[in-house]
Amino acid sequence: MAKGILNGLSKAVQTVAGGAINKTLDRLRGAGIKGDSRLVKTKAKWYSRSSNKDWRVRLQVPKGSPLENFFFDNNELLDPLKDSRGFFWPLTPTMVLQHSANYNALAQVHNNYPAQAYQNSQVDAINIIGEFPVQNQQDAKYYVAVVNFLRTATKMFFGSDEGLDGLKGSPPPILHLSGYGDHMFNKVPIVLQTFNVELPAGVDYISTKQNDIYNELPHAEEFATTQQDPMESQTWAPTLSNISVLAQPIYSRDSLKRFSMSKFVKGELNGKGDNEIGFI
Repeated sequence: MAKGILNGLSKAVQTVAGGAINKTLDRLRGAGIKGDSRLVKTKAKWYSRSSNKDWRVRLQVPKGSPLENFFFDNNELLDPLKDSRGFFWPLTPTMVLQHSANYNALAQVHNNYPAQAYQNSQVDAINIIGEFPVQNQQDAKYYVAVVNFLRTATKMFFGSDEGLDGLKGSPPPILHLSGYGDHMFNKVPIVLQTFNVELPAGVDYISTKQNDIYNELPHAEEFATTQQDPMESQTWAPTLSNISVLAQPIYSRDSLKRFSMSKFVKGELNGKGDNEIGFI
């Protein structure tokens, strides 16, 4: 009898575990992760999706912008981001959005309900918080490129570099936010107000090699006598961490001239055209 009870419990545990694994696999496949029927062999495919079906949340340099050359030309550090002109969250992030219509209360004598005078409407900053898994050196290289991209995108064009080509004094660049399909976010112009990178203590770290910047230094031969190869730079990335940004939608006066309420309500101003931006 005891043996029968144990067999029954074993089958029940296998059924529950099998269902949990199947649900987990379905979630991972939905995030672009493929593998066989065993969860332990499931591997993330960061670059497997075609661009016309990819709904992952991403930040990009606008297509055709001179900033493409600034960020990616002859830049091995950001080379993993070159094809997509930016980066995406490999897993579905948490996004917090808020739209506001602002009114001023007009005080009136002997009245229980003040009149509300409309002032303006606005789209508040979008908070994006997402996990970044790193499984191998290629993923680690992508992670390091993302961090450097965000560092650069929150700084103005300043310094003695002659390669800025007329960009000196310009504020931090305007990026495009896309994700979740045509009528959620598509080429929404944003500026980064803040970003946060978590480097947790309780996970493993994977090392990755970037470029040969040490070889270009005046005293590169001195590095040859140390343990570090003068032709390589190494960086360590956590196997799992969070990267969050606070993205503020921003529209120029010229772009606002093309706004149409009748088109907006039909979803026509969603950035589908080559030279269009997405209104939200």
